[in-house]
Amino acid sequence: MDGAVMQAFSLIDVTCAFATPNGGGSYVATSQVNLDVAQGEFVSVVGPTGCGKSTLLNVAAGLLAPTAGRVEVFGQALQGLNRRAGYMFQGDSLMPWKSALDNVAAGLVFRGVAAQDAARQAQGWLKRVGLGGFGDRYPHQMSGGMRKRVMLAQMLILEPDIVLMDEPFSALDVQTRQLMENEVLELWSAKRRAVLFITHDLDEAIAMSDRVLVMSAGPAAHLIGDFAIDLPRPRDVIEIRAHPRFIELHRTIWDALRDEVLKGYARQMEAH
Repeated sequence: MDGAVMQAFSLIDVTCAFATPNGGGSYVATSQVNLDVAQGEFVSVVGPTGCGKSTLLNVAAGLLAPTAGRVEVFGQALQGLNRRAGYMFQGDSLMPWKSALDNVAAGLVFRGVAAQDAARQAQGWLKRVGLGGFGDRYPHQMSGGMRKRVMLAQMLILEPDIVLMDEPFSALDVQTRQLMENEVLELWSAKRRAVLFITHDLDEAIAMSDRVLVMSAGPAAHLIGDFAIDLPRPRDVIEIRAHPRFIELHRTIWDALRDEVLKGYARQMEAH
């Protein structure tokens, strides 16, 4: 490809509209969004509440077909589910009746891997996320941070080429959240998968990413900014916040984001 960067996936002119509850029309959530994530690139999307960030993630996962536009995965049109992607949800996605080990192994078992081999691989992944001695714990016996580690192992054991993450750490306390952010960066740096990371937290987006994309307020939300994050790697998400370039980037991106956040807040107040 003469040095060209391979795009892991692209959203091309993606518009998503939904029928309104009263059936009297449609609500346009996103309008003509164009978004690329290259192989090995970590990209975050920030924007006001209700701007369609999670909608775009669902389109990339193949869970939602766009009203208009298309999705390409490694240069091929996406049909149905994106089987090259792993999805880490905002909420708890563990099966409460299964142990941590069985939760992590489940995806391999569903794919037809022998139970013993799946358990062996699951144990290895639990060790990689710092839970080697907790395989027999059930979700209700684990802290929020521990459950997130299990969910991370549950996704990564399937070796996805693309990682989709929807505000995965928003419910955690600040200290646990920062530990998880660093763990994700460490695991990502080992394999350099393509990552699309949705967050409300601009600090988190800058600390973790290669690029930060800014969405406008809805309806008809669209991208209004694409910022390269030229901070050195490897990064510690706590220490990097004191870097002068971090502070400069934060100021620049917040200038683009501020008015959209205020618009989104005003529309929420009008709706209530």
